[in-house]
Amino acid sequence: MNNTKIDTSTLDLKEKVVSIKRVTKVVKGGRNFRFAALVVVGDENGHVGYGLGKAIEIPEAIRKGIEDAKKNLVYVPRNENGSIYYDHTGKFGSAEVLMKTAAEGTGVIAGGPARAVLELAGVKNIRTKSLGSNNKQNVVAATVKGLGELKTPEQVAKLRGISVEQLLG
Repeated sequence: MNNTKIDTSTLDLKEKVVSIKRVTKVVKGGRNFRFAALVVVGDENGHVGYGLGKAIEIPEAIRKGIEDAKKNLVYVPRNENGSIYYDHTGKFGSAEVLMKTAAEGTGVIAGGPARAVLELAGVKNIRTKSLGSNNKQNVVAATVKGLGELKTPEQVAKLRGISVEQLLG
């Protein structure tokens, strides 16, 4: 995963709330309720990130989630079809998200949590399958991690010390 810091001030970020959970803590005087909001942010042009915010009130939890997501942005390389360059599996915990390249006109074929990430990343054509855990937080994390691990053909060719033409055959 590339650890380059992305400047969020120049990006026009949109946010999507994936889930809001009500968390209960039982104490001596009764129950304490808090909220945990899972939020995905992206500019629909290759930058995407996710964050988790926790607070007593929902709007505050969402605000904290957005703040956290902006700190964890990754860049997603896409080809001329608006798809990824090659098939890849993102893994986080026991959640796995298989992402496959798709031809123009396919659209985003993905489940709820992965769909939110892919749409905000600006991926237009992709097929995905969620494997293993279906925990929303882990599926979102696996998708973002998998997208962050992708490389362009130029980067792969440079790593191997060959030309792009040799790489693509």
